[in-house]
Amino acid sequence: MSVPVRPDGKISAPLIDDLAAMGKDSTTLARDIEKELAKFIRDPVVTVIVTGFVGPYSEQIRVVGAAAKPQILAYKQKMTILDVMIAVGGITDFADGNKASILRTAENNAQYRVRLKDLVKNGDVSANVEMKPGDVVIIPQSWF
Repeated sequence: MSVPVRPDGKISAPLIDDLAAMGKDSTTLARDIEKELAKFIRDPVVTVIVTGFVGPYSEQIRVVGAAAKPQILAYKQKMTILDVMIAVGGITDFADGNKASILRTAENNAQYRVRLKDLVKNGDVSANVEMKPGDVVIIPQSWF
């Protein structure tokens, strides 16, 4: 079965209530689940496969506004705004891409302007910038 890890870092499944998952690798979590299931099932065998990982809020990149698919992404080292734009499918036709900004939570919510239209539509790599954990990309809509 597929079980999401809740925002509080715990999982719940049939016969298992509120088992801590945050900070554990898949093998350790599988052994913990087996211990819980052993109360009801003789010799349970559990395999945990991580299918998606976004990380804690402080390690996420969030994309809001006029992106093709606004979403939350897991931060990866050396990640750039171009990597983020590829992951979210670019900007919409109604986006004002050159007025987009990055809200950098790690720097007391400093806001930096980025030229996404120049980068995505025109291939101007000088508009490509490195992302930091916790960044929020804000893409406004154009009025005309």
